[in-house]
Amino acid sequence: MPIGWASRLTPDRRFPYHRTARLASLTYPLDFQLRPFIPVILLRPHAAHGPPGRLSAIMTLCKRKLRLSEIPEPDRKALKLVRDHSRRWQNNRYVYPVISRRSRGLSVGINLNPDTACNFDCIYCQVDRSDPDRGAKVDLAVLDAELREMIEEIVAGRFFDEPRFRDVPQDMKEFRDIAFSGDGEPTASPKFLDAVRIAARLKDEFRLDGVKIVLITDACYLARPKVRQALEVMDGHNGEIWAKLDAGTEDYFRLVNRPNIPLREVLENIIDAARAREIVIQSLWMHIRDQPPPDAEVRAFADRLNEIQAAGGRIKLVQVHTIARKPAEPHVTALSPSQVERIADLVSQHARVRAEAYYAPED
Repeated sequence: MPIGWASRLTPDRRFPYHRTARLASLTYPLDFQLRPFIPVILLRPHAAHGPPGRLSAIMTLCKRKLRLSEIPEPDRKALKLVRDHSRRWQNNRYVYPVISRRSRGLSVGINLNPDTACNFDCIYCQVDRSDPDRGAKVDLAVLDAELREMIEEIVAGRFFDEPRFRDVPQDMKEFRDIAFSGDGEPTASPKFLDAVRIAARLKDEFRLDGVKIVLITDACYLARPKVRQALEVMDGHNGEIWAKLDAGTEDYFRLVNRPNIPLREVLENIIDAARAREIVIQSLWMHIRDQPPPDAEVRAFADRLNEIQAAGGRIKLVQVHTIARKPAEPHVTALSPSQVERIADLVSQHARVRAEAYYAPED
């Protein structure tokens, strides 16, 4: 099979019952001229779909972590855009754009925590807390105006005229989602429900049926009544929850996330949300003082996923990723591509869920 076919394969076509490597937006053969960026995505159906497929040779080519110096221009510029998740955009206070590897395109972020308040203190947190505090109060009128202006620019085709985004490849210019993420926990904001209603109204107004409303959350407050109301609004507007779960045991949870609630409560909240709709689990793994995650911890994580499903929760996808930007603690470093892939393999085999692995070249 010609290597250059990788860009044309999908999990549900040509080799539907085999693991399939989908290399993000490759437009020419794998001679390390990779376009538009290298974060390679490996799609894994659960183990019932059969043995590894015929693309193992392509996967093998991607095991080594590439350095930016090995990637030609303009691909390097596009990669840097994927790694840039700055919440600063022009004079905006709440709304910002990113090119997202997990969304596979343009994601418009809404930051309801400009004061960077969060109920976790993750050792890998990649939020830039060197920015001055911009205050905790969210002005909904300003948020509404900023989101409207951003959507107008995108819909009119003017957004990618901005110098920062001119090098984005064509297939990464699709407007994928409006994401509640930002510098803290979105559901902790008392304005979360109102902000979701604003996003839903503007989606309707601009007829953006295919654009998702995504909530990226630590799952601590998913069962609160007002948060449940907001999730119901999302359900009616192509909504999707990306719930954080980075551990399978209480000890590892406390080591990595440094939370203010126990792991069991997080799991109960995830189950509560996942009984009402399919959710995505996002899970970040890393070296801690040069040590990779123990296999026993990954298996315990898979056990927790099985518990969620046994309790009636529905898991659409597990995103397995690693450090992409500067973390909070210096003893935390990124895993290699093969390590991320191995964790995704273990998860898909033990929890019988679909897993995607995400990583990027080193500087």
